[in-house]
Amino acid sequence: MNRQNLKSKLATLALSMFRKDFFGIYHGSLSAKTESNRFIINTKEAIFDAIDETNLIELYFKKDYRWNQASIDSKIHFSIYSQISEAKFICFSMPPFTTAYSLMHNIIAPKDYFGHQEIGSIEIFDPKQFDDWYDRAESEIAYYFQTKKTNIMVVRGYGVYTYNRDLHEMAKQLAVLEKSCRLLMIESKEKDYSFD
Repeated sequence: MNRQNLKSKLATLALSMFRKDFFGIYHGSLSAKTESNRFIINTKEAIFDAIDETNLIELYFKKDYRWNQASIDSKIHFSIYSQISEAKFICFSMPPFTTAYSLMHNIIAPKDYFGHQEIGSIEIFDPKQFDDWYDRAESEIAYYFQTKKTNIMVVRGYGVYTYNRDLHEMAKQLAVLEKSCRLLMIESKEKDYSFD
């Protein structure tokens, strides 16, 4: 896939996810592996509803000056790409219902059909403390993916990391997860108000 087409697809997905509140103005990251030792990722200043050529940067695995302009999550994306060959696309997002649900639960067990079929149960990863999370995240996220044999990681109070070989499958998985968490929260609220 040529780089222009790839950047266009990333921009389209970023806008869609921004509209769903999965990304904040400057919060989140989206990348695509372009070669065995390179990937495109958003810059630090990327505004996700207006991603264009200037907000996407191609990084080599060997760090150079470009890494200074790239997303704070670049090291995490690099760690995943360098250790997991199936990873062609990576996303870090903070879908509101999934993130909120992660604060009070240890497992996401969808009760809706699509959630059950598409994602099944997901263990929520507890980072324990946020003070040094970014120092640990680079190694802990890739390690989690490898040991749990999964491509989606919900981090309590932080957000969701996911990778996939297909950009649309990755987006679909995130959307299904968010809808399932929303339904679980609605169900929980209904139970709170039932008088049976």
